[in-house]
Amino acid sequence: MAFPVDLRRCQVLGLAGTAVLAAGGGTAGALPVRDLLAPSSAEAALGLIGVYFGVVLLIAAWALLGRLLLTAEPPAPRALLVTLAVWAAPLLLAPPLFSRDVYSYLAQGAMVDAHIDVYAYGPSHLGGPLAEEVAPLWQHTGAPYGPVFLALASGLSALTSGELPAGLLGMRLVALLGVALMAAALPRLARHSGADPAAALWLGALNPLVLLHLVAGAHNDAVMLGLLGLGLVAALGRWPVLGAVLVTLAALVKAPAILGLAAVVVLHMRAGRPPARAVLTTTAAAAATTVTATAVAGTGYGWIGALNTPVSPHNWALTSLLGRATRALLEGLGSDLAPFAVPAWHAVGVVAAVVAVAVIWLRLRPRPVYALGLSLAAVAAFGPAIRPWYALWGLFLIAAAAPSTSVRHRVAAVTGVLALATLPSGGPADVGQLVLAVSGGVLAVVVLWQAHQAELAPAWGRTA
Repeated sequence: MAFPVDLRRCQVLGLAGTAVLAAGGGTAGALPVRDLLAPSSAEAALGLIGVYFGVVLLIAAWALLGRLLLTAEPPAPRALLVTLAVWAAPLLLAPPLFSRDVYSYLAQGAMVDAHIDVYAYGPSHLGGPLAEEVAPLWQHTGAPYGPVFLALASGLSALTSGELPAGLLGMRLVALLGVALMAAALPRLARHSGADPAAALWLGALNPLVLLHLVAGAHNDAVMLGLLGLGLVAALGRWPVLGAVLVTLAALVKAPAILGLAAVVVLHMRAGRPPARAVLTTTAAAAATTVTATAVAGTGYGWIGALNTPVSPHNWALTSLLGRATRALLEGLGSDLAPFAVPAWHAVGVVAAVVAVAVIWLRLRPRPVYALGLSLAAVAAFGPAIRPWYALWGLFLIAAAAPSTSVRHRVAAVTGVLALATLPSGGPADVGQLVLAVSGGVLAVVVLWQAHQAELAPAWGRTA
């Protein structure tokens, strides 16, 4: 007998999930240094169990909502937007979760506000309480972000006077604005692509990765994707120049969005412009936007050289894994080529990404939104570093333009796995933490199963 599903049940279950994980994050999240607890402490252990208990509840609520979309009376897009707001609400005041990147954003904003070259120096050059919050790997690293995001971070730094609690809340509100733009763009992109707007919202906006990493983690990928989606909507609405401007602004937050200009060119050509004119107009709009935004931000063009940021030694990107395995093999053989193994595999990854993007556009140019989504997914997959939220680059647009339900289901399955891939502290996991995380997830599964059995019991009694 099927488990009964309705929208209210999904909303309550998802709200319970985000509320529990927000509470667990109070002791196990990416807390300020002064509030960090030893991972072995009882409070941190209980918090870690709670976070994974909540994540599993959220995934279950999302899966049930996806099942509800397949019924005869699926919820309307407006109801899904309400659900997104309900699920996100407990995360608004939660500590940073699953990453410490938000502290880097705040430190870099303070550096720009203090007229320190954020591309030449790392947060250690700033010093003070904000710099102390930045993870050691990024202490001496220049910012890889464009002038648009750094201008936002600088403005937030000036507005909050460098105060950490206000800065964290402000950065989360910026991320929420990005998520709101994503949610606004998805139905329009879906209609253009012949897809179901409600299904697009379910996969692209209510996705657990969006809530865990863009909202709870306050990643600037939300701003990038929001501007990218808005730019594509403008280009679809026969405003290709505005589309090029918005997509360029997205790329001046994080560079991968630059691929969106290819979609703008295709949409420009669809509107009847000759190819040469479409390319020239888009290029001119992008160049003018870049020059203007850089001048206003006052950060210079150092971000182009700063894109080659360090990669965590334990990064699990495909090319990094292959590089480390090859290096270990060569070291075992006593070869002098061992130090070149990781850079060589990273170069192979760049070539593979370029080839994949070229093939995608050759085959799917008539479907520019879907082609762009697959291209961004390829860039993330073959890049030298990968984080769970990088999957959202492509997933956001695949959600809007996937050609079939089976594609969405496969992408959703990947989402469920990635949602469980990162500790709430943002740090590497040891065996003890893995045991606690698994325990929290298993406990949630047991609770869900018991609730399922309790729902079935009255029905079985009536049929007996």
